[in-house]
Amino acid sequence: MLDCVNVRAGIVVTGTEVLTGRISDANGPWVARRLLDLGVDVAHITICGDRPDDLTAQLHFLAASGVDLIVTTGGLGPTADDLTVETVARFCGRPLHLDTEMETLIVQIISRWQQQRGEPATESSQAGTRKQAMIPQGAQPIPPVGTAPGVAIPAVAEDALRAPAILILPGPPRELQGMWDTAIGTEPIAAAIAGRGDFREQTIRAFGLSEADLAATLRTIEPGIDGADELEVTTCLRRGEVEIVTRYPIDAQPAYDALAEGLLEHHRTQIFSVDGSTIDDLVAAALQGRSVATAESCTGGMIAARLTDRAGSSDYVMGGVVSYSNAAKAGMLDVPAELIVEHGAVSEPVAAAMAQGAVGRFAVDIAVSTSGIAGPGGGTPDKPVGTVCFGVALAGTAPRARTLHLPGDRAAVRERSVTIAMHMLYRALRSDGRADSLS
Repeated sequence: MLDCVNVRAGIVVTGTEVLTGRISDANGPWVARRLLDLGVDVAHITICGDRPDDLTAQLHFLAASGVDLIVTTGGLGPTADDLTVETVARFCGRPLHLDTEMETLIVQIISRWQQQRGEPATESSQAGTRKQAMIPQGAQPIPPVGTAPGVAIPAVAEDALRAPAILILPGPPRELQGMWDTAIGTEPIAAAIAGRGDFREQTIRAFGLSEADLAATLRTIEPGIDGADELEVTTCLRRGEVEIVTRYPIDAQPAYDALAEGLLEHHRTQIFSVDGSTIDDLVAAALQGRSVATAESCTGGMIAARLTDRAGSSDYVMGGVVSYSNAAKAGMLDVPAELIVEHGAVSEPVAAAMAQGAVGRFAVDIAVSTSGIAGPGGGTPDKPVGTVCFGVALAGTAPRARTLHLPGDRAAVRERSVTIAMHMLYRALRSDGRADSLS
């Protein structure tokens, strides 16, 4: 557990549409990641609606927790319910004043937009411009990417009114992200985070390792590591993989090295990345100079989507087939109909034939296949819901296949299947077809 004192921040995401779940919060995690990259610890992310009292309560909570910086997102528009600046100004005891330079800038932006759309200026747009140009006394405005400027408010250190620095940013992610570098460079925010430490973050990824086994390993090795209390280790199960993220002061590098070596000693066969590389990164690297195709049933094209999610994938992804029906398996992948009749569509012989058919149809070096029962119906006593058969075929070699029984609902089974297929693909590429080593 990291025990050194460092600059700490809290984030308040405002917006009733986020609070009620109509849209997902993209700003909180993004801002947290940027702060961590800067060496700032994030203590809290809170979400509240567009009500001044609720925002004020969040500001009091974060200030009382001792954070050095509060970042708010949302509530900076021209409408009556955009009250973040007014509310924060009241919380800080700073009266609002009209920033005429900012007003001129916003007028220019809006006028340009209106001219492009052929719209006339209106009294409401002029009133909205003035509202957005109201800045708390002593604060530094941040030029907008849209029409809403950000605001950087200095910390107050007096005992009578002690308050952290506050950075007010707009809600639309494009605008917030476009203003971030300028905002962090403003004098109030730079001063607030000036005492941050020099931290590193390292990620180890494992597949086929349970969180319980990992926790047991950490309990075993951490007591023997000098300086282990300087390591902040967090684990997360994501897409069927375990991410082990360790954050530590730069002078605790020997302690981290000992931790990494201990993890490798216990779980060398499950750990596939010690430098933060994802399985997608590794597959892409292994496919350089090679070509791949997919043959999917239960995953419905999700493997092909994962492979083509990165730029440059057209160099090695030749195509894929979603052969949901038996007729498609036979007609598009040359799976013998009698094989399906004898073993069933969800079987290792059919999965192997699908992968081999894709190699032939697309003339590729390697292909991966899935055929399974994702649910919620369709299971049998012999092949319950969650049964998925995987196949991998390398050109010129016999295809390999295996069956796994995966837990969870339909979405979980499908997502986990994609991850397993990616690992089978990587292991086959790396070991010339020995895909049966998958754990």
